[in-house]
Amino acid sequence: MRGMKQAGLAAGLCALVCLPANAEFAIPGFELVHTLPVGAGLNPLDVRDAATVWCEMIDHAKTSIDLEQFYATSEPGSALDKVISRLEAAAARGVKIRFLMENVGNRMSDTTTLARLKAIKGIEFRELAFADVSGDGIIHAKFFVVDGKSAFVGSHNFDWRALEHIDETGLKIDDKTMVSELAAIFVRDWEDQARIAAGKPVQSATDAKAAIIGDGQAVLVASPADHNPAGVADSQAMLVDLIAHAKKNIRITVMEYSPLGQKRQYYPVIDTALRAASQRGVKIELLVANWNLSRFKQPYLKSLAVLPNVDLRVVTIPEAQSGFIPFARVVHTKTMTIDDEIAWVGTSNWEGGYFDHSRNIEIVLKNPAMAAKLNALHDQLWQAPFTKPLEITRDYPAPHPGTP
Repeated sequence: MRGMKQAGLAAGLCALVCLPANAEFAIPGFELVHTLPVGAGLNPLDVRDAATVWCEMIDHAKTSIDLEQFYATSEPGSALDKVISRLEAAAARGVKIRFLMENVGNRMSDTTTLARLKAIKGIEFRELAFADVSGDGIIHAKFFVVDGKSAFVGSHNFDWRALEHIDETGLKIDDKTMVSELAAIFVRDWEDQARIAAGKPVQSATDAKAAIIGDGQAVLVASPADHNPAGVADSQAMLVDLIAHAKKNIRITVMEYSPLGQKRQYYPVIDTALRAASQRGVKIELLVANWNLSRFKQPYLKSLAVLPNVDLRVVTIPEAQSGFIPFARVVHTKTMTIDDEIAWVGTSNWEGGYFDHSRNIEIVLKNPAMAAKLNALHDQLWQAPFTKPLEITRDYPAPHPGTP
C-alpha cells in the first residue's frame, strides 16, 4: 500500500496533465478505480478515476511498461491524449515500453493514435490476431504492468471515451503474486505473436487449474483456459463455481449479457448457472447496458427477467452535453458481488466468445469492504433516473451505438 505522503506527491505530479483526483479506496494490494460518464449526474463515491491512476503509474515507472490492449484511439486534448504524453515522457527518460494490440482492433483504432504510439522512442509495438492462437476470439483484455511491480486491469479500453464518457471499473494492483501472473500472461501472448510471425506454432496448451478462494484472498483467473500460463486458473470455471455457491445475493453490472456467441451459437454456461441460483432462492440484480437490447438478445433477457428472484434493469446513459458521441455514453463495467463478501472485477462481457475463446482477465477478491464499495457503485446506477426495469412486453428498438 502506498502511504499518504507518496499518494500526495503522485497527485501533484499528475495535477497538470490528469483529471482531478478523488479520494482513494483501497485494500492491501488493490485499489478500486472507476470512471463515470461526464455530466451523467453520478457521484464518484470516493473512488479515483482511471486517468488519474494511469498517469500516476506511468509517471512512477522506472524500467518498463508492458501494455496489452484491444485497440487504441485518442482525441487531441482528451484525458487519453495526456496519458500518451506521459508514455512519451517515460520513454524519453529510458523506460522500455512494449505495446501488444489485437489485430482486429485496427478497425476500431484511430490511425493518428497508432502512428503516435509507434513513434514513441524505443517502443516495441506488435499486433496479434488472437484467433491464430485460440482458433477464434480476440485480445479483449485491457491491462498493463509497470516495472513488474504494479499493474492495472479493468474494463477500460485504450480509448479516450473510456476515460471520460463511459462507465468503467478496474483495479490498480500492487499484489506481487498477481502482478507476476499478469506479467506472465503478457509474455505468453507477446511470445505467441513472435512465433506466429515466424511461422511457428504457438505455445502448447496448459492444463486448466482449478481456483479456490478463501477469506481475505485474491485470485486472478483468465481465458481461454488452454492458453493461460501455468498456474493461472480458468475464468469461466471460476465464474460458474462462484455462482453455484452463492447463498443470498448476486449483483452484476455488465455491458452485454446473453447465452449467445458472436455468431449466435448457443452458449448456456453462465445463463444456466444464474437460473439455478434463482431457483434456490438467491436474489439476483442484473444491470445491463441499453446496447444489450438487440432483437436476438431481448428474448433471452426477458426469459431471465421473469424468473423468481431475478431483477433485471437497463441503463441508458444520457447523451453528453456537447452532443452525440459515437460508441460512448454506455455502461461498460464488468463487475459482480456475491453474498456481500466476494468481489469480481473483469474485462469480459457475459456471453459466448469471451470466456471460452478470447483473452480476458478477471480478478476475484474475497473481501467484504471491496464488495461493499462495488455494491455502492452498482446501487447508484440501479437507482439512477436513466435506469429502468426491463419491460417484458415491450419490443425495444435495436441499439445503434455509432449513430444518433
